[in-house]
Amino acid sequence: MAVQTRLIEYTVDDQVFEGYFAFQQGGQKRPVILIAHAWEGRDEFVCDKARQLAALGYNAFALDTYGKGILGSSPEENGQLMAPLLEDRHLLQRRLQAAYDVVAAQDETDSRRIAIMGYCFGGLCALDLARSGADLCGAASFHALLNSPEGIDNRSAGTRILIQHGDQDPLVPVEEVIRCQQEFTAAGADWQMHIYGAARHSFTNPDANDHERGLVYNASADKRSWRQLLLFLEEIFSD
Repeated sequence: MAVQTRLIEYTVDDQVFEGYFAFQQGGQKRPVILIAHAWEGRDEFVCDKARQLAALGYNAFALDTYGKGILGSSPEENGQLMAPLLEDRHLLQRRLQAAYDVVAAQDETDSRRIAIMGYCFGGLCALDLARSGADLCGAASFHALLNSPEGIDNRSAGTRILIQHGDQDPLVPVEEVIRCQQEFTAAGADWQMHIYGAARHSFTNPDANDHERGLVYNASADKRSWRQLLLFLEEIFSD
């Protein structure tokens, strides 16, 4: 069947957000993967990932954490958009939960089989929704920011976790990688971490070519991490 798409508006704290839903029609309820965007906002990159997953038989929802139509156009703007959510992780979790609720309510969604994945800042979002205790089958991150929120308990024990990380990522110190592992172990989560040698931050993004900032595409890590994601989705949705 052909992939169908639609935009879905939802509201959090009186602000309008807009997600991108990719699905296959036909009356069958399917597992759904929320996709959290990087620091630019809900851009074509995550919408394309949603279509790719829908073509494989899943439903996918590219969520929005900034607000309808809000996209950054430079590193400075991106940082300004992301900063308030890094500073207030309770606010971030409310926005993530709202996206979860809206996609769970769609007629095409099998609400017993929901997962989340994300890139960079979106990887942190994926891990934060798992930390919140949301009813997820799994959470997967690609080159995520791994710092845990302060003052928020990790309630991810029921969620399987996949973390995919570049060994040369300059934005995530080794100590933070270890703390993340310890955090999810202490929470009782079923976690796994795959580390790709010579990969830096943004290794899945073909447009990443900022060597000074350490945002660099790595074709091998991109392909390997996508294959690992598909194995992970097969596992979490088949049990």
